[in-house]
Amino acid sequence: MVLEQTITWHLACNTEDIPADGGACALIEGEQVAIYNFARRGEWYATQNLCPHRQQMALSRGMIGSTGAEAEPKVACPFHKKTFSLKSGECLSGDDYVIKTYPVKVENGQIFIGME
Repeated sequence: MVLEQTITWHLACNTEDIPADGGACALIEGEQVAIYNFARRGEWYATQNLCPHRQQMALSRGMIGSTGAEAEPKVACPFHKKTFSLKSGECLSGDDYVIKTYPVKVENGQIFIGME
């Protein structure tokens, strides 16, 4: 028997609170969540804010961009330059680190983050 996990949507902030092609942090259910406005692509992403490399709450201040033939969206830690996929959370720098990613929903100028 497979149990379905229910996603609960949490209001994080308004769209104008997140800079275009940048990120900001919101505290949701006791977790620091980095929210990214990838305006060049018209996409929104959310990950944990904690960089697992040196355990610093910094990913929301990282640079976003894309890499590879498939233009994988990524964020680079502002301190250590480790890069992570904004879709899967996998480290793209060749390390075994993985970060949590969260679904994002934008409605009426408000950003909602889905958590299980």
